[in-house]
Amino acid sequence: MKILNKPSLPEFKQILDEESGNMGIESPSEYVDFFINLNMGGNVSLLSFINNEKNVLKKNLELKSIDKEPIKKGIEILELLIREINEIGEKSVLGKYQK
Repeated sequence: MKILNKPSLPEFKQILDEESGNMGIESPSEYVDFFINLNMGGNVSLLSFINNEKNVLKKNLELKSIDKEPIKKGIEILELLIREINEIGEKSVLGKYQK
């Protein structure tokens, strides 16, 4: 896997599997770990990160030459995290999924 900078928001990054071109994140825990490992010093909230990731994935759905199922799965995971943040708060979600 390699980490790609996103031109629209350079402080955000996205994991991409080089062999398949698919997202390398497959669970809420992996998204939370990825966010924590970015170590943005408290400048970016988990909710902002998740919303940005969701927007990027939605844009990727428009591409014709990629497998859309992993992208749809990623969006579902992000929507789950958004719901949980709204219900129990960001700090609780971070604690729940942190490895």
